[in-house]
Amino acid sequence: MIARRHLLAHGALLAMLAGAGPRVPFAAAHSAPEEILLWPGRPPANGNVTGPEKIGGPGAGYGAVSNISTPRMRVYRPAVPNGAAVLVAGGGGYFRIQLWKESTPAAEWLQARGFTVFELIYRLPNDGWDSTAPFMDAQRAMKIIRGRAAEFQLDPSRIGIMGFSAGGHLAGFTALQPARALYDGADAYEQVSARPDFAVLLFPVVTLRKPYDTTRTRREIVGDKASVKDEAAWSLDTYADKHAPPTIIFAAADDAITPPGHGILLFEKLVAAGASAELHLFRDGGHGWGLGKPGQVISQWPALFEQWARSLKIIEKQGE
Repeated sequence: MIARRHLLAHGALLAMLAGAGPRVPFAAAHSAPEEILLWPGRPPANGNVTGPEKIGGPGAGYGAVSNISTPRMRVYRPAVPNGAAVLVAGGGGYFRIQLWKESTPAAEWLQARGFTVFELIYRLPNDGWDSTAPFMDAQRAMKIIRGRAAEFQLDPSRIGIMGFSAGGHLAGFTALQPARALYDGADAYEQVSARPDFAVLLFPVVTLRKPYDTTRTRREIVGDKASVKDEAAWSLDTYADKHAPPTIIFAAADDAITPPGHGILLFEKLVAAGASAELHLFRDGGHGWGLGKPGQVISQWPALFEQWARSLKIIEKQGE
């Protein structure tokens, strides 16, 4: 059982969209959210995290979680399931996870539209875990969701992944390298595929190579003095091929932290390889925009995603 102090309360999505004040990220909840642990016993990979999880206060890390020793998924069950599921990973440069402004609002938005959503709380290299730990967690999460598809009334061929910034890197790597042997496992979940059926990447970190070698993601995963080989091994564009799941990418032209060149590069690589890919580049929005604010052009992305999902029959078209 995860201690209550480790859990973040859910805010009201409609109030947020209406322009209400900031949601309190760790206010007392009426009931603890449903969670699924990713690993029986101690998770694989080296790490020595001590003390409770930390929740960011005022500032850039407001509502973000770190010091994670127990990787898990928080479950958002819709009132009327549409049969599709999404694993959602917030960003934060692999040193924190932006729940409050990225993954939680997206999970609530998806839940309101019938998706069964699993918000990923993954381990972080900056907390002392091996740099492969978050990738183990994402891969394992996909297998658990697919392995429990019947329980959640899911179509096992309509299970996707969504990620923001570093979470976009994590989601993209899981989509492009689902069979990578990252850990030893032999239970029933390991008998199913970790490959998502679609991928949604928002202002993702794509490459760790120059000229985009300045991200916190690069520093946490391969270090400041990484070899060319290591940079390539953890860059998404290395693995873009025709087997990639359908992918939609969103980016802002004025993003100084993850410049739009990341998303453009992956889009071009996927299209050249013969994969299904779509790119939306907005004129402004900066970085870390989550759902976007009312009135911002970038706040159109959820509707664009929904239209794309209908075009691929991930969800039914209206009127069907």
